[in-house]
Amino acid sequence: MNLSVQIGNLTMPNPVTVASGTFGYGVEYARLLDLNQLGAVVVKGIRLNPVRGHPTPRTAEVTSGLLNAIGLQGPGVDGFIRKYWPFLKALKVPTIVNIWGTTVEEYAEVARRFDALGGIGALELNVSCPNLKEGGAQFGTDVKLLSQVVAACRQATKLPLITKLSPNVPNIAPYAKAAEAAGSDALSVTNSFPAMAIDIETRRPKLANVTGGLTGPCIKPIAVKLVWEAAKAVKIPIIGMGGIQNAADAIEFMMAGATAVAVGTANFYEPQTALNVIAGIREFMERHGISEARQLTGSLQIAK
Repeated sequence: MNLSVQIGNLTMPNPVTVASGTFGYGVEYARLLDLNQLGAVVVKGIRLNPVRGHPTPRTAEVTSGLLNAIGLQGPGVDGFIRKYWPFLKALKVPTIVNIWGTTVEEYAEVARRFDALGGIGALELNVSCPNLKEGGAQFGTDVKLLSQVVAACRQATKLPLITKLSPNVPNIAPYAKAAEAAGSDALSVTNSFPAMAIDIETRRPKLANVTGGLTGPCIKPIAVKLVWEAAKAVKIPIIGMGGIQNAADAIEFMMAGATAVAVGTANFYEPQTALNVIAGIREFMERHGISEARQLTGSLQIAK
């Protein structure tokens, strides 16, 4: 059986990676699982300069999910290269670096820096960030801004570009098409959903930032739908994510149109989840006589 899949020019040995922000920079999980068995390692978002992030509390458990407002804390490009890149570049599997900025120019500069580094597998563009030059409008919820940032990064690097789309839009198709037209090699679908929770005894929000991003099993049916809608709109590969806990969840995403999948929140409570998903996909393929993992992609059958 061949579990490998293609994301642009990037070959993943199997279709299972981890979602940015849930796996640190890989090194934090190295004693808990063999990272070289993953399809790729996706690291926490990197901006040009270091970011301190939001005050605590930053996370709160909710029914069948997790709220987080980390604030994209990170070491910046130089800090990442100095502290984490020596470990990551020694791995046998590719590293996908999630990048972000507050202006189109900053995104492009970060992309340029990683392009010059050499050895990076791909860049994932986190477009669920406010554009300070445009009064705080999110790149991912404005088709024009989305196109600009993808095009700028495309010009700045030859690395495969994966645009991580925001779910906070009425229809994902125009945004998927815009990213594809601007030069994105693939899409990640989806990011966390804006949400909040209140401690009724203290009458205060459970997060210091008041609102945060909702992830975990509770969002999976919505995420599967978004993957299905995006896959109908574009020809480029999709990495599906949102509440994956087991192989059945992952296969759902693939049947809806995803080429690969990413395990996110489950990493916090069962670090072996991604490896269990890989084993489960292999077992499913054996049971159904499927020789190529890519045969699962878009195999959903809808009665006419």
